[in-house]
Amino acid sequence: MTFPDIIPDLKSLMPELRGRLLANQTLGPFTWFRVGGPAQILFTPESTEDLAYFLRHLPADIPVMPIGVGSNLIVRDGGVEGVVIRLGRGFNEITTDEDTIKAGTAALDNRVAEAAANAGIGGLEFYFGIPGTIGGALRMNAGANGGETKDVLVEATGVTRAGAIVTLNNEAMDFRYRGNGADPSIIFTSALYRGEITDAATIRARMDAVQHHRETVQPIREKTGGSTFKNPPGHSAWKLVDAAGLRGFKVGGAQVSEMHCNFLINTGEATAADIETLGETVRKRVKAHSGVQLEWEIKRIGVGLSS
Repeated sequence: MTFPDIIPDLKSLMPELRGRLLANQTLGPFTWFRVGGPAQILFTPESTEDLAYFLRHLPADIPVMPIGVGSNLIVRDGGVEGVVIRLGRGFNEITTDEDTIKAGTAALDNRVAEAAANAGIGGLEFYFGIPGTIGGALRMNAGANGGETKDVLVEATGVTRAGAIVTLNNEAMDFRYRGNGADPSIIFTSALYRGEITDAATIRARMDAVQHHRETVQPIREKTGGSTFKNPPGHSAWKLVDAAGLRGFKVGGAQVSEMHCNFLINTGEATAADIETLGETVRKRVKAHSGVQLEWEIKRIGVGLSS
């Protein structure tokens, strides 16, 4: 699918814009599944102020969708109408000060964990095992191995759809399991965390344990989107999928991982439709087998080719 090129119109509205605008940019290479259609416009802002300027001048009827490194994302084959915003080099700085660490939201979770370890700040080791960026971690209250974003976040700064720069403290984020109650239009640009001064050897041992767990139970070297479904209360999603007899089940080029049943993988020739259809089939069969309705943890955006 090819969308109309609206870049000339946008540039006329934003003469002071410094970021990069690209029309009909294929998004598949930006996702871990390596599938998906184009963004009508892909915008990479230079700074928080540049992002705010862009959003203030962007017509209100044009939809906006932020993405990170696409580790927990399905972009449908028909692409994404409107503007997709991908934060780049201006948003990946990481600094530490005593027991706090500040990170731009384009910084990888594992890099933040490494920086915290190097500074002797404990409590962020769980990020070492999460594929993705800090922006996604804030939006999803990302967690693993007994830790969650809500446990260590002090505050997060971002930009609203109207172009206002705002800062939310931990309480205002209203964290919940794999989500939060903050304004969904906010594009987060930085986060401030507080950990505990901890012996470096202790932190490294925790991080080694996280890495060992990932390597032994998760298909981290496959084209995957991480955990597909949220764990229902009182259940493990992977156990429900396994009990329904779906380990290794395939739809087209998409497959339920043999190693971990809550991971879907692109075996090489999958389309976004294959992966999403596989996920919906899993949900339907788990519901029929156990009576439990699985909810997607992976975010799905865009339109299908038949839409």
